Amino acid sequence: MARTLVSAVGLLVVPIFFSCAGCRKGPWFCHEWECPTFTLVNEYEGFEQRYYDTSYWITTDIVSTSEVDVSTGFWKLYNFNQRENKEKKVIEMTRPVVVSVKEADGMGERQVSISFYQTAPDIAEPNDKTIRVTVVPGGIVYVRSFGGVAKYDDGMREVESLKEKLKAAGKLFNGNRFDAAGYDAPWELINRHNEIWLHAL
Repeated sequence: MARTLVSAVGLLVVPIFFSCAGCRKGPWFCHEWECPTFTLVNEYEGFEQRYYDTSYWITTDIVSTSEVDVSTGFWKLYNFNQRENKEKKVIEMTRPVVVSVKEADGMGERQVSISFYQTAPDIAEPNDKTIRVTVVPGGIVYVRSFGGVAKYDDGMREVESLKEKLKAAGKLFNGNRFDAAGYDAPWELINRHNEIWLHAL
């Protein structure tokens, strides 16, 4: 089918490189772009435990994790950043681009969304009503990082590997949801950085 979430996101972050007025020093994988702030709580074999501060995002739902659907969602959010908002404000790109998947629960359907991090809570109102502001409260996130150009099977293996490692370490986590974070442009073949996030209970 399509590439994994991480790969699909990685193919779509080209606009991030158009300007860098908001650059700042942060983790190496942010490449000096604005990223959500976190504290590294602990490092384990195969994953990290991070505490992320409360963060603000713009989010839109997408039909699936296919490259076409992720692309559609990406450009909606990108256009919001390029004056498609009530204030006609240009908003600097950030990292990462995150695709979130909430698995079907009971009779429900699988829910997929794509989000851009926002550096401040005073977010302009979107013109597109399918875009919403998402506030993610501070909390513990378990993160598995991996390199390379990720394909679909690669990404899902990393999700399952992280779940297994968390269970072995006695960590409680939400197994019905995961996030895939992409940080790199498609032409960057060296030191690529992909992440899978699982949220602690």
